[in-house]
Amino acid sequence: MTAPAAPSPGRPTRRRTPAAAPVPVPEVSADEARAALVALRQEVAKAVVGQDAAVTGLVIALLCRGHVLLEGVPGVAKTLLVRAVAASLSLETKRVQFTPDLMPGDITGSLVYDNRSSDFSFRPGPVFTNLLLADEINRTPPKTQASLLEAMEERQVSIDGTPRMLPDPFVVCATQNPVEYEGTYPLPEAQLDRFLLKLTVGLPSREDEVKVLVAHDRGFDPRDLVAAGLRPVAGARELEAGRQAVRAVAVAPEVMGYVVDLCRATRTSPSLSLGVSPRGATALLSTAKAWAWLSGRDYLTPDDVKALARPTLRHRVSVRPEAELEGITGDGVLDGVLSSVPVPR
Repeated sequence: MTAPAAPSPGRPTRRRTPAAAPVPVPEVSADEARAALVALRQEVAKAVVGQDAAVTGLVIALLCRGHVLLEGVPGVAKTLLVRAVAASLSLETKRVQFTPDLMPGDITGSLVYDNRSSDFSFRPGPVFTNLLLADEINRTPPKTQASLLEAMEERQVSIDGTPRMLPDPFVVCATQNPVEYEGTYPLPEAQLDRFLLKLTVGLPSREDEVKVLVAHDRGFDPRDLVAAGLRPVAGARELEAGRQAVRAVAVAPEVMGYVVDLCRATRTSPSLSLGVSPRGATALLSTAKAWAWLSGRDYLTPDDVKALARPTLRHRVSVRPEAELEGITGDGVLDGVLSSVPVPR
């Protein structure tokens, strides 16, 4: 056997360093995703007291790739609620304060002329994010509100005829004051229909309000959520694992028919001028499946459908003016529909 030749003097031997193997990203199981989203609800509770239903609604919207409209009088922590959810997620978040002088380009972005290149370049707006906080959305005119229609439905914006995709996940969390308040514009039906859920943020109970005062007395600062102890407990991987598990929730034909019957009953109600569309029926099915999965079940029940009927459908119906004069509300009509449509066994 011939011995290997010795390296010549003055010429160093080169040793090839093996390329580092990519670090595998651990998969997230459905149980781990559910635990992370439950922990998210607990994190939000560090900053927001007594709004468990609204927090759950935001989690359901994240699982269903939907958008949320939060309505309530000023001072009930609508904005704080969304900021707390954002602080508990490992997602990019941006906030837009909707004002009467806000223009569509301020949200979607616009083409800007560059003197150096003598050409136009696209400057993305705040809509290019994972979680967009649209604060007081009904304080801007309908023209600016409509700039979100394409983004909320198709997950893209078109500037000068060129579509630009938004990141995934993309969720709009909008807040608004009741339309009776001065300086507000009612959202058009097409805009309302883009929201998966409309959550009513009411005044807290006396016990919860005492807890709020105690927290502020101890130094809680709603502008500094990091000091309040909020930390990210879920991210895109947990959301994707949860979404796959929600899609796998089994639905019996009888329950599927129950969803359809509820929506069709709103179209024949004498108190409504506009009933729930087929898009509303698919939205109710999605939110009910997400609630069933969060509750630890892999099958849908009529109770899941009833639990999500009001927040999913209340903004998709329009009460006739004469019925409004009699004190009839959309929630009241939905309650009547839920009590009249037979529940499958």
